[in-house]
Amino acid sequence: METPGSQSSLHRANLERVVRAVRMAGSLTQAEIARSTGLSAATVSNIVRELKDGGTVEVTPTSAGGRRARSVSLSGDAGIVVGIDFGHSHLRVAVGNLAHQVLAEDAEPIDVDASAAEGLGRAERLVARLVEATGIAPDKVIGVGLGVPGPIDVESGTLGSTAILPGWTGTNPGAELSGRLGVPVHVDNDANLGALGELVWGSGRGAADLAYIKVASGVGAGLVIGGRIYRGPGGTAGEIGHITLDESGPVCRCGNRGCLETFTAARYVLPLLQPSHGPDLTMARVVELAREGDPGCRRVIADVGRHVGSGVANLCNLLNPSRVVLGGDLAEAGELVLGPIRESVSRYAIPSAARQLGVVPGMLGGRAEVLGALALVLSEMGDATLLDGAQAAHGAASA
Repeated sequence: METPGSQSSLHRANLERVVRAVRMAGSLTQAEIARSTGLSAATVSNIVRELKDGGTVEVTPTSAGGRRARSVSLSGDAGIVVGIDFGHSHLRVAVGNLAHQVLAEDAEPIDVDASAAEGLGRAERLVARLVEATGIAPDKVIGVGLGVPGPIDVESGTLGSTAILPGWTGTNPGAELSGRLGVPVHVDNDANLGALGELVWGSGRGAADLAYIKVASGVGAGLVIGGRIYRGPGGTAGEIGHITLDESGPVCRCGNRGCLETFTAARYVLPLLQPSHGPDLTMARVVELAREGDPGCRRVIADVGRHVGSGVANLCNLLNPSRVVLGGDLAEAGELVLGPIRESVSRYAIPSAARQLGVVPGMLGGRAEVLGALALVLSEMGDATLLDGAQAAHGAASA
């Protein structure tokens, strides 16, 4: 039994600090581990040797700054994780290992009016197919991240009102999917997962404070503060789509008037162009036409950018993030939308906050949320469990 403050408990804590640093980054050199944990180079070297001998990490030769170094990542035998993203009309699944490598990925269309049971059944089958494709045993799955387009109640795990997947409101998708797959399932909304995906793999790398803005069928923001997703006590932080821009504006699905969403979401924007561009117009097509020089589409994209920029300015004044990452189809418009966003931020945000802010497009496109679901599992899994599991398996294999 370890006594708090004893040498053994301190050593155990240092082991977990190193494992946590590697788990969150995917792979690090020993020098990078020392910088991120505050441990001495000698301590890190000894701990890495112990973790390698115990089967928790793998060490491979690499180079850093022109010098030889050793890259440390979690063992491939430690398990795999699964990410699942449900959108307005798609289901996307990815399987990855603990070294942040995506091993298999696929997507298929779904019916927006399908029930939660139907959708989760589809996900269960796709997960089984992709895990089989990796050649890794199903019992190596140690956790699943699930993204849904709506607010998740932190206490009950139920999905709040969503106009995007109406048949899912009031369900507990995490509990149901966990029962189907037999592993822990961590659930979050799509904007939060987009933020996590870009933070770990994309345009948010290196930023401790950022906002990921997704403009699609709805408008949401994933907020990262101090390197962690901020959800708020009820799990509804980041509902930027319901900032009021015009008290006399259109009635929003939330019941208020003139919300940001009513000026920027696809279902409000597309009708402006459908009389001249046809009823089958999509936001992806609007962006494509805008890039080709269509004046009407360019005007609408610029207007959307200015409105989004007003919401971003409010975030700047409240939270002072260092970076805003724009996701969804709108990000493909590049400077056609980013320029107007920056213009509004410059006009409405506190000058000092505006000067510190970078506004960039997401790098991951439609994959941001499913990769964020993988990152969610990696961030939520317990280091102690991971450490004990890998070393126990190594011990059994060595016996």
